[in-house]
Amino acid sequence: MRIAVLADIHGNLDALEAVIADLKLEAPDLVVNLGDCVSGPLDPGLTAERLIDLGWPTVRGNHDRYIAGQPREAMGSYETDAIDRLAPAHLDWLRALPQLATPLDGVLMCHATPACDETYLAESVGPHAVVLASDAEIAEHLGAGTPALVLCGHSHVPRLVRLAGGRTVFNPGAVGLQAYDDVTPWPHVIETGSPHARYGVIDAVAGGWRFSHRQVDYDWDAAARKAAAAGRSDWAVALRTGFAERQAP
Repeated sequence: MRIAVLADIHGNLDALEAVIADLKLEAPDLVVNLGDCVSGPLDPGLTAERLIDLGWPTVRGNHDRYIAGQPREAMGSYETDAIDRLAPAHLDWLRALPQLATPLDGVLMCHATPACDETYLAESVGPHAVVLASDAEIAEHLGAGTPALVLCGHSHVPRLVRLAGGRTVFNPGAVGLQAYDDVTPWPHVIETGSPHARYGVIDAVAGGWRFSHRQVDYDWDAAARKAAAAGRSDWAVALRTGFAERQAP
């Protein structure tokens, strides 16, 4: 059994198509999507259409929830950049996505943590830095009774963490956006340092799983031009470099 794991596409159809092409080489038995599918200034409607047609098991991300359920005046910029290019059928699809899914026995899909789609599972944000969360912090976020393997996204940071009790957390990184800044719970910046689209591959092996992170070339300059044309210089820099705008080399 081979599982491909995608997350945080954020309407970046160019990156998604490059990952789909790469998947043909990896030949997974199952592809799963951990949410935050369409929000952002790139190609939200076309991305929604592509994902609906693909029919992959998908869970709801926090931005999926915002864009499908909030009034416009309550939306953030990721949602207002996208909402006018989404059809009612796209919003219906987002609303129907579950918060959690179990694609296989012993495997749980969530966007962020099992209980909350806005909380990093494997990262701890303080007033001065974002660091890998402790074993105890991650276990607390997971709660009791979660399966041995938890697939999560949200932070856009590729991670593989094995807890003392044997549970494993796998974050494939983001398909569509490699840097951003946020203000919750403290102002912080997330950066992967390169513009490549990212996803993960998990293989069943004797006694467990084997994990790999994939980094895929695509035309990130074209994606950056779309962001710039939409007035989003922050996205343009992040897409082109993998660094946040204020820290771009």
